[in-house]
Amino acid sequence: MKAILTLLIIFVTLALHVPSARSQTQPSFAYYGLEPDIVTNFLGSSSKSLGFVRVTIELMIENADYLEAIDHHSPLLRATIIEILGRQPKDKVKSLTGREDFRRTSLERVRELMQRETGNPMIKDIIITKFLVQGG
Repeated sequence: MKAILTLLIIFVTLALHVPSARSQTQPSFAYYGLEPDIVTNFLGSSSKSLGFVRVTIELMIENADYLEAIDHHSPLLRATIIEILGRQPKDKVKSLTGREDFRRTSLERVRELMQRETGNPMIKDIIITKFLVQGG
């Protein structure tokens, strides 16, 4: 009986000190905010009118170790997002489905850019935390 109890204590002690497979595979996501907010124009209802949009974007990074590379390439990522947003017509900018299309298109494009520049897409998602529209 003492031998079984001793083995049980040893087993429990070892089990508590061995890291579980679950803790080793959990991703370590990080977030990178593109600052300052992106402010740009978009196509209005006529060729003579423009609207303005202000967007706050957070990049969800697959691994915290990628933050330095994301910071280094942030001007390229920012310019790409501004280019995509600036080509959107008024109807897309002002609709929820259009905003989601913009988010998905931006995500695909920045992942492609990071893959080309670093060999790894690095960005898991784009989170839009502010989307203000004026005019158009």
